[in-house]
Amino acid sequence: MKKSMKIFGKILTPLLLLVLVMSSCTDDLDSVPKDDDSFTSEEYYKDPQAYRMFLAKLYAGLARAGIGEGDGGEDISGIRNDFSVYMRSYYTLNQLPTDESVIAWADGSLPSMNTHTWTPSNEFIYVMYSRTFYQISLANEFLRQSTDGLVNSRPVDPAIKADMPSYRAEARFLRALSLYHAMDMFGKVPIVTENDPVGFFYPEQRSTQEVFEFLESELIEMDADLKNSRSNEYGRVDKIAAKMLLAKLYLNAQVYIGEDRYADAALALQDVLNSTYQIAQVPYSYLFMADNDTNGAQNEFIFPIRFDGLYTTSGITNYLVHASVLSTMNASDFGVDGGWKGLRVRREFVNKFPDITGSGDNRGMFHTTGQTLDINQISNEAQGYGFKKWTNKKSTGENGSNPTGNFVDTDFPMFRLSDAYLMYAELAARGHGSLPQAATYVNELRTRANATTISAGDLTLDFILDERSRELSWECHRRQDLIRFGKFTGGSYLWQWKGNSKDGVPTADYLKLFPIPERAKLANPTLQQNTGY
Repeated sequence: MKKSMKIFGKILTPLLLLVLVMSSCTDDLDSVPKDDDSFTSEEYYKDPQAYRMFLAKLYAGLARAGIGEGDGGEDISGIRNDFSVYMRSYYTLNQLPTDESVIAWADGSLPSMNTHTWTPSNEFIYVMYSRTFYQISLANEFLRQSTDGLVNSRPVDPAIKADMPSYRAEARFLRALSLYHAMDMFGKVPIVTENDPVGFFYPEQRSTQEVFEFLESELIEMDADLKNSRSNEYGRVDKIAAKMLLAKLYLNAQVYIGEDRYADAALALQDVLNSTYQIAQVPYSYLFMADNDTNGAQNEFIFPIRFDGLYTTSGITNYLVHASVLSTMNASDFGVDGGWKGLRVRREFVNKFPDITGSGDNRGMFHTTGQTLDINQISNEAQGYGFKKWTNKKSTGENGSNPTGNFVDTDFPMFRLSDAYLMYAELAARGHGSLPQAATYVNELRTRANATTISAGDLTLDFILDERSRELSWECHRRQDLIRFGKFTGGSYLWQWKGNSKDGVPTADYLKLFPIPERAKLANPTLQQNTGY
């Protein structure tokens, strides 16, 4: 068996630094590693740390293209490896089609993501679909291999054996997260578990009602075995991460299953709000710096995706930092070696702020020199303001750890407490919470950003949608938010290049879901295409 005992970077703590190299192409939803480095190999489990390394691989699946030299040995083939990273793909599908961002690049079908003109042959949609089910297949294999019988028959480190219930619960959470993403983006998708066959079969496509109920059951059941709030290692999930995901499931239930579950969302969210996570008492900019795991920002991060400039490459924050540096910007100001000249913000996002200098709201971190506000040509990187939110600079002014500036240290907050505060405000506006308490939560965030405070009477749904954009911009929430508020498609809210028109035009409601990729349908002909495609 080939094993590469490599430093795993900041994905997990030093106890989880060693990982097996594993590469696999996934066209089938039941795919698992099948080469001689496979996690199904009994040889692999002769290492007492095997389960810890396997769990590390599950977390790494969100951050890296693959585990090998740099990001070599990518898990998903058929596209350049940096484009195949889970969270980078997630950004492509959940930010580029919205009012917050746009990209100049002409790679393949990427321009269609800016304009609501994607089709089932879009390779970026295929990568996201494949990534979600690849993650699910790995989590399933971990659960197959970690039964009491198998663990007791192998030379497992005693501390790991004692912690196995938590390990299994974390694997279930990561499986649930990917299935949740799949349902949110694609609607009706298969439910594949550790109890399904490992060999070739066609998984059955399930209704969103069935997927919703499965996720609800899983997230409730795993609570008993997950670690308590902030008692797990930084970068690993705990009970509060599961509660946060459950609250999001309920908050979006009207979209998924046509049912109001706001009361349940408020109940699940209360556990998050009562947890030991705290709003970081640091400047807003610290949350997106290279030392956001130590500068105080980490107190707010319920589930961070970890990065290290020495050992992780091509992840989402590496992309967000480099691709945001335009020709009119100085890359050294961001602690990197150069800019990729791609990402900018759209006019409608800029207009949500009181000014373009950031003085009235520190979250409006725009670069305007040499840039126009309006975008007449998406491919022209000088059109659209730059956005300086993400950086490889530390709060001390130093650069991140990579001496070349090629790769960044900045962690990505999948879930943070600020989001929970704004979820509470939304629920209160929908009749499931206290508006005065909601105003207190919102004002804590606005005060940190040096923005004026608001009153309970200001908490309309339109204000909350805009406030979520100001606070959570480019953190992969926007598409879901716009759909939940009825603004993503149709003509009630237009932004530049929505519908491939400079000033925006209404788009069809079927675009709320992405198409089932053509390649996925070829691999599993039982899959039914989403309406409209």
